[in-house]
Amino acid sequence: MTGTPSPGPSPAAASAPAVRLRPDGSAVRLLVVEDEAALAELLSLAFRYEGWEVRSAGDGAGAVRAARDFRPDAVVLDVMLPDQDGLAVLGRLRALLPDVPVLFLTARDSVEDRVAGLTAGGDDYVTKPFSLEEVVARLRGLLRRSGAAAARAESTIAVGDLVLDEDSHEVERAGVPVDLTATEFELLRYLMRNPRRVLSKAQILDHVWSYDFGGQANVVELYISYLRRKIDAGRSPMIHTRRGAGYLIKPGE
Repeated sequence: MTGTPSPGPSPAAASAPAVRLRPDGSAVRLLVVEDEAALAELLSLAFRYEGWEVRSAGDGAGAVRAARDFRPDAVVLDVMLPDQDGLAVLGRLRALLPDVPVLFLTARDSVEDRVAGLTAGGDDYVTKPFSLEEVVARLRGLLRRSGAAAARAESTIAVGDLVLDEDSHEVERAGVPVDLTATEFELLRYLMRNPRRVLSKAQILDHVWSYDFGGQANVVELYISYLRRKIDAGRSPMIHTRRGAGYLIKPGE
């Protein structure tokens, strides 16, 4: 839906307090659902300026897939999408992430439309055309009020049908428990915190073992093989090797 934002955040807005980190120290994650590519990119740039990690989707189906894989801390959702109504998309997002705050973008400014969006479960809205400063400010407020990231009790990480609980140290794939050693759990947690991202052996050694093994870097290969036996055995592979680059995890196909 077309809507041209006014110029970006002022210096005062850019310096205002903001929620930037999750409990694990990683950046807050935002999902932008907007079918106009130029507007989606403009929003994404503004949010990355805040220090947030951003993923975008151009339609409802893509939004649901991204929410399942990315597990965002907040969602910016256009009400009018090419494949389905934004209110219907909200329902599907809530089924995946019941507590995630959602900010609607809408070209409709009637009281009825605003009430419909909030009644459907939206947390806030802005009307097009809008200023980037306003959208950023609304998201800061939603993140602080929801406790997304800084104080949220959410302890699970999910990639596809693989779920890891950071509090109980339990892991399941497709509902079936997977028994891991402490080191295997830490390695899997690091991979799952960075889905679809290639992680080098050096990065893995630093984050999982906290020091450099030097010539014994093949310990990473060894533990990756352990994980594959337990996570991927008899199933669609999730852990992949990128020769000369490292390893990544992504939903099985």
